[in-house]
Formats: sequence, C-alpha cells, structure tokens
Amino acid sequence: VYKRQDLHSLIERRYSRRELFRVGSGVAVAGVLAACARSEAVRSGTRFAPVRPSGGDTVVVPDGYRADTVVRWGDPLFSAAPTLDSAAVMRGALLQPGAAAAQERQFGFNCDGIGIFPLAQDRLVLCVNNEFPSPVLMFPGWLEAARAGQLADYVAEYPECNLLMQAAVGVSNIELAREDGRWQLVTDSRYNRRITATTEMQFSGPAAEHALLGGSAGAAARGRGTFGNCAAGVTPWGTYLTAEENVQDYFGNGEDAPFEPKASELHSRFGYRRRRSAFGWEHSDPRFDLRRQPNEPFRFGWVVEIDPLNPNIPPRKLTALGRFRHEAATTVVAPDNRIVVYLGDDQAFEYLYKFVSAGRFNAEDPASNWSLLDEGTLYAARLDADGSGEWLPLLWSADGPLSPAAGFDSQADVLLNCRGAADILGATPLDRPEDVAVDPATGRVYLACTMNPARGEAPEGMAAARGIDTGVDAANPRPENRGGHIIEFHEADGDAGAQVFTWEILLVAGAAETDRLVALSDAPLGRDSVYFGGITDAAGLSSFANPDNLAVDSQGNLWIVTDGNQPDGNNGCFVCPLDGPMRGAVTQFMEGPIGAEICGCEFTADEQSLFLAVQHPGSGGTVTQPVSSWPDGPGRAARPRRREQSGLDEGVD
Repeated sequence: VYKRQDLHSLIERRYSRRELFRVGSGVAVAGVLAACARSEAVRSGTRFAPVRPSGGDTVVVPDGYRADTVVRWGDPLFSAAPTLDSAAVMRGALLQPGAAAAQERQFGFNCDGIGIFPLAQDRLVLCVNNEFPSPVLMFPGWLEAARAGQLADYVAEYPECNLLMQAAVGVSNIELAREDGRWQLVTDSRYNRRITATTEMQFSGPAAEHALLGGSAGAAARGRGTFGNCAAGVTPWGTYLTAEENVQDYFGNGEDAPFEPKASELHSRFGYRRRRSAFGWEHSDPRFDLRRQPNEPFRFGWVVEIDPLNPNIPPRKLTALGRFRHEAATTVVAPDNRIVVYLGDDQAFEYLYKFVSAGRFNAEDPASNWSLLDEGTLYAARLDADGSGEWLPLLWSADGPLSPAAGFDSQADVLLNCRGAADILGATPLDRPEDVAVDPATGRVYLACTMNPARGEAPEGMAAARGIDTGVDAANPRPENRGGHIIEFHEADGDAGAQVFTWEILLVAGAAETDRLVALSDAPLGRDSVYFGGITDAAGLSSFANPDNLAVDSQGNLWIVTDGNQPDGNNGCFVCPLDGPMRGAVTQFMEGPIGAEICGCEFTADEQSLFLAVQHPGSGGTVTQPVSSWPDGPGRAARPRRREQSGLDEGVD
C-alpha cells in the first residue's frame, strides 16, 4: 500500500509513459484510483461503493469522488470567440450568419475519443473527437423539414446550418491546466486548435496515390476534412490517432450516382445512402452529393494522425491501416519495437484488425517514427471454436487469394476493400467490434463487441451485402445479442506482433440476476443469459449493456463505458477486476444524464483524473422539446461536454 502522492512515481517506475498513454479516450474527467498499487502477483479489485442507477438527468459518481465540468460544446478556445448560449440555441441562434465562424473557434460537438499529451505536472493537451452533428438538437424546425422531405428548402433558407455542422465536427485540440485539483481550459493557448470537416488533409501509405482517392502515380491524394470520429489512440512518438467511423451517413443521392464498376462494388460492401444523407449536406456542398462527386467517400473511413503540439503539420490519413468503419486505434509497442495498432470495424458481422509496422520504434529519435504507420502488414482476426486464433494477413499477390482474379489489382485495392479481403480470407464476423484496450502489465487484449440483435440461431443469412453465417458461434455465443460482450485475447508469448493467439469470453453483458448468470463462457447461452467471468451470485454485481470504449488501469481493472439501452438507468461507466476471485465482478462507477452515451475513458498519468465523454445528452428530444437540460439546467438546451471526476478523499479507494 502506497500513499496517494507516491502512486505516480510508482507507476513511472513500472510502466513507461508510452504504455500509460494507451488506456482509453473520452470527455468527462475523474480521479478514480485507490492509493494502492498492485504487485506482480496480486491485482486488487475496486473499492468504492457502486453507484445505484437512477435514470436522472445528471452525472452521478460514488462518495469520495467529484464530478467537474471541464469543457463543453461552444466554449471559446480563444478570448475573441463568443461563448455559445444554450438558451439562444433553442431560439435558432445557430441558424444566423456568423454562427459557423464562431463554432470554428469553439469547442466542438458530440465528444467521443480522447488522447492525453502531458506538457508538465499540471498541464496537458487534450485531443477530443467531435463525432457527428445532431441537427435535431441544434436547429428549430430541422426535424419537421426532414420529415416533410423539405430539407433542400430548409438549407436554402438557412444556409448557415450546414456550415455550422461542418464546423462542429472533427477534433478539438485544447490545453488544460490543473488548479487546486480541478482541470480548466486554457483560453488562447498556442495548442488550441479545431480540425473540422473542411480542414486540409494529406494521404500517406500504399493507397495514397489511388485514383479513387484522387491521387495518381507519383502524386498522393489530398482532401478536406474529417468526421465520424469515434474512438482514438495515442502513438509512442506523441501523435493522436482519430478513427473515422460512420462516414457513409454524410453522403446523399447515391441511388442514381454514376459509379464506375469498382467504386460501385466498394460502396456496396462499405454501405452508402441511396437517397438523402443523414445531415443534408448534399443540398449545399457538392462534395457530399454522390451524383456530382461519386468518389468523394473514398477520402473518408481512415485513421487520421494529428500532431497535437504542432498545428503547422497537416493531419494525415493513414491508408496502410485500411478503410472501414474505424472504431479503435489502440497502439502498443511489441517486444521487438514494432508498432502494433488494434482496429475495430463497428458494424454487425464485421471484423477485428491489427496493423504491425515493418519498421521499429526509435525512442531516441521521435521524428524518425512518423513513417512507421505507412509501411507494414494489416491483419484480420479469425477466432476458432477451440479458443485458438490466427491473424490473417491482408496482402496482395499476383496468384494468392487477394489477387486480380479476386478483384484486387494492387495492395492499394486491398486496403480500400478490407472488408472484402477479410471475407475471402475467412476472418470471424463479430457483433459490432468496437474499442480495444491492452493491459500494460500482462499484454492481454480486450475487445468490446457492443451488440448484434441480428445474431440468430440459423447458420446462414445476409449482412453488409454478402451472404455469411449469421448464427451463434463460440466468439459470438448469444442469439439476439442486445447487450453485447467483451472478448479477452492472449497474444502468443505476450507479443502484440504475434500471428497467433488464444481467446476467451470475459463478459456477456445484460441484467446481472442470479438466474441469468452462466458459470461457463462456453455453455449454451439463451437470449437473456449473461456471463460475468464465471460469477454465479449476482449479489453486489452491477448490470450493464452495450460496452463501447475500454481502458485498463494500473491495478488490473477493466473500465467500460456504454452506449445503448441499459438494464437499469442511463448509460454509464463500469469497472471489473481482470484477475483473482472477483474477475468479472462488474461495479458501476458513474451514471450519465438522460439520452447520453458515455465515451472515452482516459486516465492521466498519476491516475487521479479520468476523462469521460458525455455525448448527445438529450438524445430522443429536440432543441425545442428537450428531454434533458444537463448540465445548464431548465430552459436551456443540453450540451455535450467533457466532465471530470477528481478529488479523492483521503482513505477512499
């Protein structure tokens, strides 16, 4: 047992900064860990009284912890920018000229993944994903116009709405300072920066010159913007990886678009909107009208690398990491110093991937590491019924499975069609594989599969434009999987760069009731069955469903945040030990407000603060008929925020 003030130095001795960077992402902060450090042999469980879910319109944390608002949608990053007035939003302020220009200098909307970049003991830079706009929570009358099929007229009358949405998404890069134990935004910091749907982008890697991206031989493609930014990662050389996920929602008019044959095939496998987009951008910006720009979507669906400390370096889209609906970009260093990035493809019946670099990390020369994510091998995971598994290399060859005969003319074609390549190789379709976390002490890998109600008893079906086996299997054991599950991977010899692994189910989520608990993960599971690491007594367990982002703390606890209908109350943050007799004993640490999903899960190095994202509070309502007013209170629109739970009381762990 160590005093709290000694925990940081202990962790620095046991783990490198590189390893500490890799434990999550989000937008709400918490001082969450005990003053206890684990030994190599013993890993402690959680020691706080679990939150009792209430379904209320607030943030709840256990006694002994504090929840502070750090930054919220519309807070100015610069003193010359205005502060967003949430009451005025309800009256249509964001439809007025100048609103988009202000948003470009304000904190963005709908926060998701986070990366932490320490500057000094009480100063850091935070990169925060701003995933997607919610026009029904931004603009009066938008929903009515959409339902009436009159969005084109609405956009013509209020052209600011689309400009505002494009300025609200992407990434917010901000500096924070801790004063008296509370984190605060540093206005006018030289690190403050917005990266939006219009920011200039570069492409790098094997597909950068592909014609579908707008490149040509000897000339890498360039593009504008990033959006759909979901989970994230941090590299050992101090850059931020933001994962573009549901980019297909931003493009409309695909029904009669002039797709060339290869583009049509790729669009079908990835998905696209045959009629209008989700946000109506095609009514004002030709980039998002598939009839006019049928190849523009290929510039999205990548992992983007950002230097948070140098705003003069343009963001890069990393084509070597493949194109799909990216959820995670969890980065570790293998024993031989190769870089490994774990990547989820967040759609039902899609795959888990990892990238292994060809080159090796050089801690003495950070600048030399920038090319490591441009050359290497991308793999898809096959999980076998006996608990073994293999990483299948997505490599082009003239006469192999990924060859011209299969429709792949180059490695660039493979990277543009990772899903099709993984189909051919026999990767295992999973129940929406999302975020990945790695335990820095053991090297074990954890994958959140958030849900899949379409998982059935039958052995065949259709999903994402191809016929596959949609029935239950060892890696997806529950039919109509509405609660999701978490899989634990053991890479061979603890080497993240290995080509084989073993795996087991850690949790099958749902209502933690004794008559639903199954003792063995390989036992037949019914629609209501749950599995909490083999625990058979529900006393003291917290129910949860739909795991999304994950993190592992230095004491061997898995932290889980949720996105979906919960068995009790609202979405929240949950914790469970990964070893010992309490392995799988899930405890609720935080409950969010009405309509919000909870994202991120990123600890500071001293583990006294945990950042979580409270995304889209008030989902299910509209800007004029809100169902949540958190955190401003009645009479104001809900605003997505980052919060902080910090300020541990002495003796509380």
